[in-house]
Amino acid sequence: MTAALTTPAAPAAARVPRQWRWLARLHRPALICGGTLVLLTAAALVWLGGPLTDASAAAWKAYNACAWDKVCRYDQDAILLYKEVYTWTTAAVLAVPFLVAAWAGGALIGRETESGTTRLAWTQGVSPTRWLASRLALPALLAVAGSGLLSGLHRWAWTAADGRVDTAKSWHSSATFLAGGTVPVGLALAGLTAGVLAGLLLRRAMAALATAAVAVGVLWAGVHAALPYLWPSVTRVSSLREGPVGSGMHVGEGVLTTGGGRATAPCFTGRLPDCREDLADVGATAFYRDVHPAAHYWPLQLVATGILLAVAALLAYAAFRVVRGTTGTARG
Repeated sequence: MTAALTTPAAPAAARVPRQWRWLARLHRPALICGGTLVLLTAAALVWLGGPLTDASAAAWKAYNACAWDKVCRYDQDAILLYKEVYTWTTAAVLAVPFLVAAWAGGALIGRETESGTTRLAWTQGVSPTRWLASRLALPALLAVAGSGLLSGLHRWAWTAADGRVDTAKSWHSSATFLAGGTVPVGLALAGLTAGVLAGLLLRRAMAALATAAVAVGVLWAGVHAALPYLWPSVTRVSSLREGPVGSGMHVGEGVLTTGGGRATAPCFTGRLPDCREDLADVGATAFYRDVHPAAHYWPLQLVATGILLAVAALLAYAAFRVVRGTTGTARG
């Protein structure tokens, strides 16, 4: 009796690995190109965080030790090479979610819905929802692995140069922040589900490709705009003579007034007579600046990633609803 109850489930369970193997064969060129891009970028990041950082740090040390009454000798090429490799590797890490979205919309789903091969697949013993699940599960694993590896290496490379390379970007620089931590993983998954949904809705490969890439751009811009407000900031108060102080990710700044309120600062130093008069006119008693210090890096990363994962989950849910609505199936 037990064998009779468990036997029917075996073929269904076996279909999932077969779907993955078939999917890997079908998209072998994309997987090879994507894997090559990830490996090359990873190698460049290891080079950046190791030998290039050491060479650039040594060059900056020599430069800062220069006595300007004689010829200064330092390795300028090492400094410039570090900056160039950092710029290109950061761009490569940020490009991964866009590439995932474009591939998901264009090749993974859009091409099949445009050619009509999806309905053929649904007649071969694979239900529409299982078909969609197989096209989400394996690409999601690969997207997490690839983007996670690159973002982790990017963070490591930046940390290796922090405080050693004078031209190293600050932790809150937009591209540096978004290329490190967990945000690229959330963006990649959101891009994947956006591409899948676009392919199901538009049924045109190029249209879905473009729509998915634009969707990732919108999400990227949204995260960038919302980032300062995703975690409570810290307020630094300083004297009118001192001016606004506080380093980190800026949220806002201005003056505190005699009534206890906040106002826009007409100027930023009470050392100048004209500025002192302007500050007195608005009743300013001190400057304030709301900032995120470096300690807020991971809270901001995790909250932003959580939002992106929620978006990815909603898009995936919408994709399953579209499939069920198209095929008239209530369950997978």
